[in-house]
Amino acid sequence: MKDKILFAIVVSVFVLCSSVYSAAQKTMGLTALNSMERIGRNQQPYGPGKVEIKSAKNEVESFQVVVAALKENIKVVKAEISDLIGKDGAKITKENIKLFRAEYVRVRRSTPRAERGPGLFTDPLVPFINPLTGKPIEPRRQVRKVDRWGEPTTTVGHEMYAVPFEVFKGQNQPIWVDVYVPKNVAAGTYKGKLTVTASGNVSGQIPVTLTVWDFTLPDGPTHQNHFGGFYNISRYFDVKRDSEEFRQIEMRYCQAMAEHRINPPIPHRFLPKVNADGSLNIIPERHKALKEFIDKFHVTDFEIPRAPFFSLPRSTLKSDYKNIPPAAGEKAKRYYRQYYSYLKENGWEKRAYIYMLDEPNLRENYEQVIVLGRLVHEAVPQLKCLVVEQTYPQNPSWPNIDPAVDIWCPLWSFIDEKTINEKIAHGDQVWSYTALVQRSPGYHPEYEKVKGLDPPYWHIDRPLTVYRVPTWINRRYNITGLLYWTTITTVIEPWLNPAFSHYGIHFNGGGFLFYPGLLCGIDGPVCCMRVKNLRDGMEDYEYFAILEKLAGKEAVIKIVNTVAPNWWSYSKDTDKFLSAREKLAQEILKRKKVDKN
Repeated sequence: MKDKILFAIVVSVFVLCSSVYSAAQKTMGLTALNSMERIGRNQQPYGPGKVEIKSAKNEVESFQVVVAALKENIKVVKAEISDLIGKDGAKITKENIKLFRAEYVRVRRSTPRAERGPGLFTDPLVPFINPLTGKPIEPRRQVRKVDRWGEPTTTVGHEMYAVPFEVFKGQNQPIWVDVYVPKNVAAGTYKGKLTVTASGNVSGQIPVTLTVWDFTLPDGPTHQNHFGGFYNISRYFDVKRDSEEFRQIEMRYCQAMAEHRINPPIPHRFLPKVNADGSLNIIPERHKALKEFIDKFHVTDFEIPRAPFFSLPRSTLKSDYKNIPPAAGEKAKRYYRQYYSYLKENGWEKRAYIYMLDEPNLRENYEQVIVLGRLVHEAVPQLKCLVVEQTYPQNPSWPNIDPAVDIWCPLWSFIDEKTINEKIAHGDQVWSYTALVQRSPGYHPEYEKVKGLDPPYWHIDRPLTVYRVPTWINRRYNITGLLYWTTITTVIEPWLNPAFSHYGIHFNGGGFLFYPGLLCGIDGPVCCMRVKNLRDGMEDYEYFAILEKLAGKEAVIKIVNTVAPNWWSYSKDTDKFLSAREKLAQEILKRKKVDKN
């Protein structure tokens, strides 16, 4: 009798749960998207009903779950993910998993030659947990100590938060998920689920399967990079640049960059002091802070500040644009010698460089490059000078700057493979960069072939693949670094119209990769989907480096060419990226197995 009663209870619970789940399916749809996809707010929901992702160790892999209101408006009050469980008790705990709500921002006026028209785009990722407090971000509301009309009220919470959120009938709301795979987990398959709960006893689940490959990515980025500084922190957070508040916020931005495999700029307060004669004063407290910064954020590139003893005007409209006073020159040489020695003593010199000049677009600027490069190389022949310039002259009649430049950094649309290979062949490096929407110049060696073509410009109203593909194309061209002018430029309105307006032309998200977290109650950055895709591209480059060591360059290039044969015919198919990445992983695993045997 007891068994019959127990069986009846189990059956009743099962029927009840099934009916609730069925109701949830009719009311709320859950579908999975990869990290390169965007879904419109009113778009028909698409994607599978399960999540399947793959990752190396010490890598972050992301996915999205789209919450769709199918039959009526819903209010989501909770979303959570379980631990991911593998064999023999192995697990990736939910402490290694972060959830965000993808916020829609407005593109009011399209970026020139954008692939998408004006409208709403998912971009900023509002964290479920405030990283500074470890607690959920509470919605903004007014409360009274005494719950009686007329009593004083206090405003608590914040304007921007992750949950709860409403989804109106026929609309979507994506949840973004970052899964960090620790170094020490076993390779294999891990499973869990993401559960979304809405008001009215509505709940839905989507299964998550993670395959962990048996190789590990390094801590810091192999691909060199420079993404500007954080001076605009003072503007966005209304703090003085020399204040303790600025320093704390700056470090949070540095941490955000490091978490996405971007080298953070080294704060000047950690660097050696410079004496009047050009020598360095190595202050123990500063040195300790610098070492901790480099170790903590896995900094792999070291930009040496330019010598502070002279300044050459960029135009002949000013006095002398190319002659350095002898006394200032000697101080500068002493400065560079001691700086390089300091870095070498600490093992930081291998990827050190001087950002010497930006876009030398005049004849006199070319002459300045020669003067500055000669001074640096006389002081330290091994020290590399970076100039943001293409690998061919703007004007053949201008002087040859080749002896002065060690790292060339052309705009993507200015890139020419033949001259890049020539520079690399005699020992130079080449980086690449993007800014605004610039097509190939008339002096490009193959102008007639490329004049109407577009590289993957970086803006919100373009496919997210444009942020992932540059490291692939760089690898195809033997380009070893990536430069971007800034991540926090001034925009019209950060959360409502994040456009850099240049003479009335909007560049949506141009120079703007981190949203100020004030609306979320965060004195620091809020990341975006574009940075996540940039991180994925940096991680892809680690696959290139690992496979090249095991199998040689050609094995890598063969796979890279399936996605990025050149700067103007790169793929926008997200499945191609994932397929090529898996081929890289399988080749790595195969070669590792051969090496073991």
